[in-house]
Amino acid sequence: MKKLGLPIQILLGLIFGIIVGLVFYKHPGVETYLKPVGDIFMRLIKMVVVPVVFSSIVVGIAGMGSAKQLGKLGFRTILYFEVATTIAIAIGLLFANVFHPGAGVNMQALTQGDISTYMATEQEMAKGSHLDFIINIVPSNIIDSMAQGQLLPVIFFATLLGLSISAMGETGKPLLNFFKSFSSAMFHMVSYVLKVAPFGVFGLIGVTISKFGASSLIPLGKLIVTAYGAYLLFAIVCFGLVAKLFKINFIQFIKFFKDEFLLVFSTSSAESALPQVMKKLESYGGPKSIVSFVVPVGYSFNTDGSCIYLAVASLFIAQLYGIDMSLSAQITLLIILAITSKGISGVAGGALVVLLSSLAAAGLPLEGLAFIAGIDFILNMGRATINIIGNALASVVITKWEGQFDYERNKTDVVSSKTAV
Repeated sequence: MKKLGLPIQILLGLIFGIIVGLVFYKHPGVETYLKPVGDIFMRLIKMVVVPVVFSSIVVGIAGMGSAKQLGKLGFRTILYFEVATTIAIAIGLLFANVFHPGAGVNMQALTQGDISTYMATEQEMAKGSHLDFIINIVPSNIIDSMAQGQLLPVIFFATLLGLSISAMGETGKPLLNFFKSFSSAMFHMVSYVLKVAPFGVFGLIGVTISKFGASSLIPLGKLIVTAYGAYLLFAIVCFGLVAKLFKINFIQFIKFFKDEFLLVFSTSSAESALPQVMKKLESYGGPKSIVSFVVPVGYSFNTDGSCIYLAVASLFIAQLYGIDMSLSAQITLLIILAITSKGISGVAGGALVVLLSSLAAAGLPLEGLAFIAGIDFILNMGRATINIIGNALASVVITKWEGQFDYERNKTDVVSSKTAV
């Protein structure tokens, strides 16, 4: 009998997790026994992300050549990210205005989640300024930044180290070879970690569904449909147009990365497939120097799905409380979200914390967050998937923009993988 592939195993884990969660709704035993399974898997993922990103960037930047080349690449990358995320916010606002997900919702029928942790984190963030955000990109202690999983300081340090190794010439080769071997070893480790992904997905989904059940989704069904409608439109129209503009076969692209996208959707975490996506982007035709820079930076700056979610959720809360936001107020909200969304990946609680700070800046009721905290996992499945698709596509776009796309490798690896399937 043929062994089931990893994608099928993950899908089965997702289905069985939902079934167990529904059957044992509110049963304490589910969290007692399944939560450790999901937690261990996510800890394994977090364990490998920083070493993979760090070693990949060092190798990529060292092989790039000069700081001038990096500056050109960095400018184009950030420009692309800013345009993409701004459009994502605009689409989120458009959908919320058209479908009014918060209008007519009975707040008495909603289950309120505990947001005390997010409130505490937001208050801590509020003490600093946007200038502090920039200052904190420069690590005072790189080991501490790595231990806390702060990717931006790690990216900054790895970039400087890569440039330094490149500037050393021949004397830097032994160190570069070490990082190449280390990077290869880390990707092998990722393949081992992914073997337990079906069990991790089963545990994560089972606990979530058993906590909130299907009944909690009904009053907020319109919000879920609106958010996923916006996700889908952005993926089809925006990603589709970008792919057409840069002559990328979008259907083929999605098929090539389908296993990784399914894993992200199932775990509700872009981190779960980040290393594997980076590895496959090289097979797709991208040079390591660009892939290892664009994808990790995009993890912090190109969060298209999160931007859509923040826009839809903000207007949902305004509508929930009967607040009519004018065009100028929504333009202000767009600017606020464009700024605050850049801090999502480096904050515990991610989008919910950023949403809280955005609500405060826009003068909207903070209490509204409690009504959607319970279904955040459902909304996050879609937004994390859009985030990872956006970053994978961005890497290919920037590669083509830089004129470094390897058409021969793309033809060989993509066609061979298609034949293997």
